[in-house]
Amino acid sequence: MVLHKILKILTLIIGVVALVMGIWLFASDNQSLVQPLMMLAYAVVAIVLVLVAAFVVKDLFSGNVKNTLISVGAFVLIVAIAYFISDGTATEMKNGEMLTANESQWIGAGLRTFYILAAIAVGAMIFSGIKKLIK
Repeated sequence: MVLHKILKILTLIIGVVALVMGIWLFASDNQSLVQPLMMLAYAVVAIVLVLVAAFVVKDLFSGNVKNTLISVGAFVLIVAIAYFISDGTATEMKNGEMLTANESQWIGAGLRTFYILAAIAVGAMIFSGIKKLIK
C-alpha cells in the first residue's frame, strides 16, 4: 500500500512537471524547449523500465518459474521463426544511406513477430468469446 501511494505521488509530480513544461513549450515558439521535455520523457521511460524489471524479477522468484520459462521460450521461438522467414536485402533509403541486409532482416522479423503475436491475441479473444457463448 505504501508503494502504491509513493507511485501515485511520483506520477502526480511527473505529470505536473510535464504539464508546466508543455504549456511553456506551446506558449513560446522557442524550439530549444523541446530538449527538456525529451529528457523528462527519457527519465520517465527509464523509471518505468527499472520498475517493470524489478517487479518481474520479484514475481519470477515468488511465482511459478516453469510457466515463466515456457512463456519466454515460446516468445523466443516466435522471434526466431519470424527472423528465419524474413528476407534480408540491402536497400537504399530516401536519404541515400544504405540499409544493410542484416538490418533489413531484423526489421522484417520485428514486423512479422508483431503480426504473429497480434494474430495469437485476436485468436485468443475470439476463442474466449466463443467459449463464453457456449457456456
